[in-house]
Amino acid sequence: MPITLAIDCMGGDHGPSVTIPAAFQFLREDAQARAVLVGLPEVFDEAFRKSATEFGERLIVRTASEVVEMDEAPASAMRGKKDSSMRVAIDLVKSGEATAAVSAGNTGALMAISRFVLKTLPGIDRPAIATIIPSMKGQTYMLDLGANVDCTAEHLLQFAIMGAMLLEAVEHSESPTVGLLNIGEEDIKGNEVVKRAAQLLRQSDLNFYGNVEGNDIFKGTTDIVVCDGFVGNVALKSAEGLAHMITSLLSQEFKRNLLTKLIALIAMPVLRRFKRVFDPSRYNGATLLGLRGVVVKSHGSADQVAYVWALRRAAEAARHNLIERIATRMQAVAIKAENAAGEGAAA
Repeated sequence: MPITLAIDCMGGDHGPSVTIPAAFQFLREDAQARAVLVGLPEVFDEAFRKSATEFGERLIVRTASEVVEMDEAPASAMRGKKDSSMRVAIDLVKSGEATAAVSAGNTGALMAISRFVLKTLPGIDRPAIATIIPSMKGQTYMLDLGANVDCTAEHLLQFAIMGAMLLEAVEHSESPTVGLLNIGEEDIKGNEVVKRAAQLLRQSDLNFYGNVEGNDIFKGTTDIVVCDGFVGNVALKSAEGLAHMITSLLSQEFKRNLLTKLIALIAMPVLRRFKRVFDPSRYNGATLLGLRGVVVKSHGSADQVAYVWALRRAAEAARHNLIERIATRMQAVAIKAENAAGEGAAA
């Protein structure tokens, strides 16, 4: 399926110096894809135009007159910068000129603009942010990671459905397992929202494993871990901090003296594999789920390698009909709820 990515070239810490080379690399890898690069006019200079001729009609330029700053308030970006590169990229998805949008810009602004322009799918109250975390079994998808601090049990059910559809679309996983993040595996653990969410998940047609704890994220106990945005963001940042600490300590210890340097040389193959597992580039690209269009958020500090991963994730989601999958499943949930209500009234 041909797909077109709208790429916010101005977003992120590095802007066009990363996003444009990454777009070129992605187009070389995916001969069926097209890209619309959105940025300030001066970005698309003579050197850019010479390089862009390689891709012919598969590469389109759309100029914007404004840029959303990384520390800008979401409301200000949404209301005051209607011609920002971020807004134009999202508008392209809305109009159907692009099948997905990718930005490394301000997360809050991207969520606010995406929700305002694209709206949420029927049955979805709030969009959620989902990303991949490395685990002992490969990887674990986790959501929400900060879009929704306060959630109801119904929201957590919606997150679980969206997460399952994401895995079915991009990982081609049939009936992925869903775990509900809690302070214990027992049914009696957790607050009332989590207990109620567990009940709803058991009643759903999802492959619900049950409650999982923080260590299960990295064990890979389930394919998907569901939680509210407050807990998810804390867990994610804690994991990032721990990975950085372990990497730094290993580096310090191996450089301590001549003997440890020799040991490091012998252990180099193991260390390379270890580095690859924890390489954040491979996990870049968080999907904003629940919208009427595919939007992927790249990490603001992403380099070219990491940004290409975000582009790949957006392409996979669009190519395998993520939005349609979520909409269909939510419609089935609504019908099931109506039937249950009708049966209850009849009784």
